[in-house]
Order: sequence, then C-alpha cells, then structure tokens
Amino acid sequence: MNSGTLVGSLIFAAVLVVVIAVLIQLMMRGWRRRAWRQTELIGDLPDVPDKVGTASITTRGLYCGCTMAPAWNERVTAGDLGYRSKAVLTRYPEGILLERVRAKPIWVPRESITAIRMERGMAGKVVARVGILAIRWRLPSGPEIDIGFRANNRDEYDAWLKEDGADG
Repeated sequence: MNSGTLVGSLIFAAVLVVVIAVLIQLMMRGWRRRAWRQTELIGDLPDVPDKVGTASITTRGLYCGCTMAPAWNERVTAGDLGYRSKAVLTRYPEGILLERVRAKPIWVPRESITAIRMERGMAGKVVARVGILAIRWRLPSGPEIDIGFRANNRDEYDAWLKEDGADG
C-alpha cells in the first residue's frame, strides 16, 4: 500500500468514526428529549403497598418495556421504564407487582388494570409466535400505558389471561 492510499484510508476511517459518533449523539439526545416530555405526562407511579394478600400467580421472565397505549411502538422512556431487564411478575388480590433487576419495582393497582392480553410484538421486541404478555393500565395522571413482559415459560400466560377474566 502506498502512502497516498494509506492517508486516504485513514481520512476515510476518521470521517466514518465522526459520523457514527454524531449519529449516536443525536439518538441519545432524542431519547433524553422523549423522556423529558413523557415525565410530565406520566407523573408519579403508584407506590408498592406495605401489605398485600397472597400471591396467586408468579412468573419469571423479561420486562420488555412500557409503551403508550394504544401505540405498541411508542416506547416510554421516562425514568427507568424504558430499559429492558430480567423481572418477576406477581399477581396479588390488590394488583400486580413487577420486580425488575436494577430498577424500581412497578406496582399496578387492581382498579387501574384495563386489559391483560397476548401480543406478538411491543416496542421493538417481536416474537415469532404470540409471546408477550401486555398489561394495559391507567396511570394516576390519566393516560394508559402497556407493560410488556415475556415469560420464560409461555405456558404460564393462560393463568394470567384466566385471572384477568375473573376480575372483569
């Protein structure tokens, strides 16, 4: 390789690195702006109650994130709601508790739940067959969001859907 080709290759590589860095910076800025706009809309999430009844269902899996209902692809980025993590989803008579790894737990009061259903995809997470449990609930501030949860054992979804039917 002669020196002219080497210099041209180095300049091209440097320009490519700068372009990639600018694109990453723009993506991060967009994520932060969306989080800032959604923080006011979402408000404070309900606190986990001090005492709850006996758990009726407990499922381990992956928290896929939250989306603004009914737009399954509009991810909620406020707080730590936009980050996927391993999680445990537990149903109590008073509501649903989602305990996430390295994130605050999410408490969904029973009276706030509007639907529990199956979905093929949610916020960039697509499963070939029906595989995401979507829990739609109304926030104290008014809007509805969907929580996406992919269980390690998909056979446990039936119990969640039956339990929702019993609640009305």
